Parts: sequence; C-alpha cells; structure tokens
Amino acid sequence: MRVLVTGGGGFLGSRLVERLRGDGHDVTIARRAEYDLTSMEATGRLFDQTEPELVFHLAAEVGGIGANRANPGRYWYANLMMGAHVLEQSRVHATPKLVIAGTICSYPKFTPVPFREDDLWDGYPEETNAPYGVAKKAILVGAQSYREQYGTNAIFLLPVNLYGPGDNFDLETSHVIPALIRKMVEAADRGDGEIVLWGDGTPTREFLYVGDCARGLALAAERYDGGDPVNLGTGEEIAISDLAELVREATGFEGAIRWDTSKPNGQPRRRLDTTRAEELFGFRATMPLREGIARTVAWYREHRAA
Repeated sequence: MRVLVTGGGGFLGSRLVERLRGDGHDVTIARRAEYDLTSMEATGRLFDQTEPELVFHLAAEVGGIGANRANPGRYWYANLMMGAHVLEQSRVHATPKLVIAGTICSYPKFTPVPFREDDLWDGYPEETNAPYGVAKKAILVGAQSYREQYGTNAIFLLPVNLYGPGDNFDLETSHVIPALIRKMVEAADRGDGEIVLWGDGTPTREFLYVGDCARGLALAAERYDGGDPVNLGTGEEIAISDLAELVREATGFEGAIRWDTSKPNGQPRRRLDTTRAEELFGFRATMPLREGIARTVAWYREHRAA
C-alpha cells in the first residue's frame, strides 16, 4: 500500500522505512526540508501529493534533559502543531489508518511502577520534559476525539527510550545511551582518568532497541485498530549507574566516573507495563540490552568520523 512516514529520515523512521519497503510497500518519507509540518498548508500539500493509505507520524523535535530545558517553548509548539496538522489532514483526506508515536515523557513524574496506560492522567509530567510530554499527550486526546466524531482510525503508541545504531550522538541533544557511548569512547581514546555524568546515577530507565520498536510499529499498524494508547517497551528497568557500567564494559573505558549532583536526575523511575501490546498485537521486545549496547558502540566507532 501507499505509506507515508513523517520523520522517515530519522533514527526510528529510517528503520521503519527499511522494514516497510522490505515488505513491499510504496513508502514516502516526509522530510523537514520539503514539508514543514508545523504549517497546515505544507502538511496539506504533503497529503495531496502522496494520497497515503497508511500514515506513521514519527516526526518530532526532541532531545535529552539539556535540550528540553533549553527549548521548552519550541518543543511544546512544534510537537503540538505537527501532530494536530497530521491528524487533521488524515481526517480531510479520509486516510484509512494513522499510527502516532507518542512519548514516555507524557507520564506523570511519580507514576507507579510499572507504568500502565491508564496512569497517563494521574499527575503532571517530570518538569524538565513536561512541555514535550504534554504536547504529545494532547495529540492522544485529539486522536481519540477524531475517532469519536469523525471515525478516524488513529492509534497512539508510547515507545520507551530508544537506542541503537544510527542514534544521535550530539552531546548537546542526545539521550543518555549515545551520550554515554560518545563520552566513554572519546575519553578512552584520549586516556582520560575520569568522565563526569549528570545527576547521581540513581534514576532508572527502560530502553528499547530501535529495531524492536520499528517491528512494534509495523505490528500495531497491521493488527490494532483501537483508541486506547499502548506502551512499547521491554518491561525491564536499569539504574543509570548500572547502565554506565554496561557502556564502560562495551567501550573499554577504564577511568573513574564522577557524578555531578548539581545537574538534574529527571524522572526518578521508568518501567512500563507492556501487557497491552502483547495482548493486542503480539509485540514483545527481543534484543537484550547488553547486546544492543555492543552493537551501538560498534556502529559509533565505525561511523563517528562522519
């Protein structure tokens, strides 16, 4: 079928596009240079030209804690507008199906562990990424409202923190795993005696390999047509301090790790209840974290000059 993937040139999108094309679909990638999805006119032009039968909305402006603190207004506006415009044009063009990628950042700061989809509205998100998380959660409300009023078949998925080959390794905007990998590889190459990491290492996070996430998106598009949001993850959490040791092992960094407690920790814990995804469309993550990190380190060493 004709498939449109917004953000299809990005980290997750490129993996999904590869998978979809391998399955024989005619895939169009919506790139920011050609279509500014914060503009309704540009989004309408995109839908007019592609006439998609299936849309994956993955485009987002996002980054780690530092990037979220530096760009709260932009992250709120851009993500809200892009999601609203894609949803509205899906309605206008009677698109048969729309798959929307939300974010784990939409959950309340002190969500009981494991995070269940019904907990989304039980509090305000962690402050450093709340504008981004609230914008994405508003798109969930829009998708459910469009389903109720217009019959729009829009489903909403909540991927946990992603990682893997091809990730963003820019220290100004990257997430924790690529940031740890880059810092440790470069420190090991220089022979540095220590590296400095944010926070105190106690928060926990859950990480989903990018290939697993792409498979989950494809399965949901094929098998799920409901209005309830669905978590995508592994159901396993790891402390940031333990994660740093895994990355140390994979990179060969032998120096000390110093924690800068003047920097924020972010949300205290993250671990998802992944029952709904398995029951509704048969998704279960398969990549072990240690192996996924090793693959990511190998990719970074091979491509870092670029």
